[in-house]
Amino acid sequence: MFVVKTYPEFSWSLSRHYTLTECKRRYAYQYYVSHNGWLKDAPPEARHAYRLKNITNLEMFFGSIVHETIKKAIDYYLQTNKLPEEITLREYIRKRLNNGFLDSTRRKEQWFKHPNKTTMFHEIYYKETNQLPTEKVEKITHRLQVAMQHFLSSQTVHELKTQSIDIKEAEKFRVLRIGQLKVYVVLDLLYYDRSKNHWVIVDWKTGKRSEEDLYQLALYVLYLMNAYSIPHHQDIVIRNEYLLEGDVAEQQIDEVTLEKVQELIGTSVDWMYSLLEDPSQNQPLPLEEFPKTDNKNTCRFCNFYELCYS
Repeated sequence: MFVVKTYPEFSWSLSRHYTLTECKRRYAYQYYVSHNGWLKDAPPEARHAYRLKNITNLEMFFGSIVHETIKKAIDYYLQTNKLPEEITLREYIRKRLNNGFLDSTRRKEQWFKHPNKTTMFHEIYYKETNQLPTEKVEKITHRLQVAMQHFLSSQTVHELKTQSIDIKEAEKFRVLRIGQLKVYVVLDLLYYDRSKNHWVIVDWKTGKRSEEDLYQLALYVLYLMNAYSIPHHQDIVIRNEYLLEGDVAEQQIDEVTLEKVQELIGTSVDWMYSLLEDPSQNQPLPLEEFPKTDNKNTCRFCNFYELCYS
């Protein structure tokens, strides 16, 4: 049964760590002020922060829809032994994009009341316009044209058709426990390849190729070793499928990186605890103890901009 708590449960994730590194005020709004903001009797600032927390941008929204669509396609294949046609997948994504645009421009009142069930684009909310930037629309249109083509021709889909793999998990939050600490990890797809006797973690990439965050990959490996009692990290392959370029890259994480990410977690948790009034309750210090960043360029893209500068 759901129980309303005054303060949220403490947990750790790499995104939480990076949020704190980027701006303490944003961290406070994201993880504390917005807590319980979905309740009708929540304080106005909590409701306001919760609404802003649910704002997305066009690239993030597109990425989330592509991941959702791929999961549906793989589920369908496991049930029918067939993959949907490219045009079917592309049209599903197009409809979801259009619906997000309509939410943001014609259903603002619904978003105000139910921000977790309605889409609001950062580009529309903060520009106070009903139009998305032309360059962004063109970029997403191109990605829509190529993403599903590259998914269907990907190495992962090829291996799926060989019938030599056992899919374990797809698109859900996982919890890695380090002592009493909950560490959240999200894997796109996880399977065991019987023909090669190794585990494969698949990460679908919907943006341009960039320098990979080794700590994020190390968290994937730590989770897998813990959840499936895998003794050797050498038995785990991490595969990035770049849906924009149609390329694939595989790598393995070494022991040194695994140790470093665990050290990072410990240091980061200590830092987060130093911002708590009462660690046993996860009660934060007063908001003024969470200063704003000096990087005004970062502020322009922050969901909580109007709480800081309105």
